[in-house]
Amino acid sequence: MSIQLISRIAGTLVLAATGLAAQAQTLEGGPLHIVVGYAAGGATDRVARIVADKLQAKVGVPVIVDNKAGAGGRLAAQQVKATPAGQNVLMVANPAVMVVAPLVFKDNGYDAERDFVPVSHVNDYEFALAVSTAVPVRELSHLIAWMRANPEKSNFGVPATGSLPHFFGLMMGEKANVQAQVVGYRGSGPLLTDLVGGQVPIAFDTFDVDLPQHQAGKIRILAVSGARRSPFAPEIPTFKESGLDLVATGFNAFFAPATMPREKVARLSKDIHAVMQDPDTQRRFKDALMTPVVSTQEQTAAMLKAYRAQWAPVVQKSGYQP
Repeated sequence: MSIQLISRIAGTLVLAATGLAAQAQTLEGGPLHIVVGYAAGGATDRVARIVADKLQAKVGVPVIVDNKAGAGGRLAAQQVKATPAGQNVLMVANPAVMVVAPLVFKDNGYDAERDFVPVSHVNDYEFALAVSTAVPVRELSHLIAWMRANPEKSNFGVPATGSLPHFFGLMMGEKANVQAQVVGYRGSGPLLTDLVGGQVPIAFDTFDVDLPQHQAGKIRILAVSGARRSPFAPEIPTFKESGLDLVATGFNAFFAPATMPREKVARLSKDIHAVMQDPDTQRRFKDALMTPVVSTQEQTAAMLKAYRAQWAPVVQKSGYQP
């Protein structure tokens, strides 16, 4: 037998072995559905689609993003909770679904800790305090003084009552010892329109929503809620730099229904971890003004525990009822 023939046979065997290995890594149970509890186009939906694009090559089956909007994301959680063990379903959820709703709704339809297993934390986002250009302040300390001097004008808008920006605004008010009336909107779009138009003087929302209008000079962001300045706008100070000891962020993370076998959960966590390490994935998150996070299943569970410990007292103290 010639050396060339032996070489070709060896190459064929290597290719066959590689193919078998790839086949062995294919996720059992058919396509993987990623459920998002909001309409297409929002931040959580963008997270799901960025990850889904890369994840398909890892799991070897189609990855489909399903938008199940309704009840502020709770409808999707109720549906995913009921997933049979043999189906491949994950949910992308934020604190509104996994932290706030279980605290404020008496009949939530799901138990966030019992019915779901954390899979992978994939991004963080910050909150921003922004003012209308009609408000004559450019620093947080000046705004606090203005609010104390003008209590009848000191209303602040939030994208939804019961949202994380709502509770963050309450945290800020308590830290600064100022009272303000909360004005709840039906989403970030209407809130931003009224902030630009001067109908509401102050707004709390996610940083990515406000930044384009700030950069266009239509509103002023006075402070961001991260532990350090955002790389997307390093000229804007943090709350801590501005004199308030206040740090808070939101998150998006993947969750599996508790019915999913543990070995499959662990495998999907590792696959998403690998996707989030990909430089192109990180670039796409940053292009969307979101901070990517590379996290193991254990780190995700620890993050959730700490997050609940931080926010539960705030939500409960507020006395908020839907």
